[in-house]
Amino acid sequence: MKFDYTRNPWTLISEEVKYENPWIKLTEHKVLNPKGGDGIYGVVHFKHLAIGIVAMENENLWLVGQYRFPLNQYSWEIPEGGGKHGVSPLESAKRELLEEVGAEADYWEEIGRSHLSNSVSDELAILYLAKGLKYTTAEPEDTEELRARQVSLLEAYEMVKQGEITDSMSIQAIQTLYIRKLEGHL
Repeated sequence: MKFDYTRNPWTLISEEVKYENPWIKLTEHKVLNPKGGDGIYGVVHFKHLAIGIVAMENENLWLVGQYRFPLNQYSWEIPEGGGKHGVSPLESAKRELLEEVGAEADYWEEIGRSHLSNSVSDELAILYLAKGLKYTTAEPEDTEELRARQVSLLEAYEMVKQGEITDSMSIQAIQTLYIRKLEGHL
């Protein structure tokens, strides 16, 4: 018998929005689980795409550091931010690179997509490689107190291995480019 990968084994009984703001909506679903038991399932819906950019010059890339409120700790990451649905993800990436690093790029390539925590949210991340950088003034948002620095791809990869970079989009992007480099495709 062939398995049907498109069949949803969950039965939705009801749903109720528990919280909503301009960025997220939290919905509680009353369900029957795949074994038929009663349950609840909370889902965080993200109202924007997650956008990440690896801005590279030669073998160096930009990292942006900032204090992340949900983690209560400082975080080094690739430049990233939100992209509104209905706006080209590439246009959102260009805006974020200008805001956070003060750079524009001549070359853009999508290097990956992922769901960031698919057991509780629908957040989709889109990652880009940007090259041919030209610099102007960074324009961070009021919610951002950023520090930008350039590191080699190898140093960024080592930061991932040592647990100094824990942001999932940054890890995916850095590992993708590191593998490309090892394969001779960067």
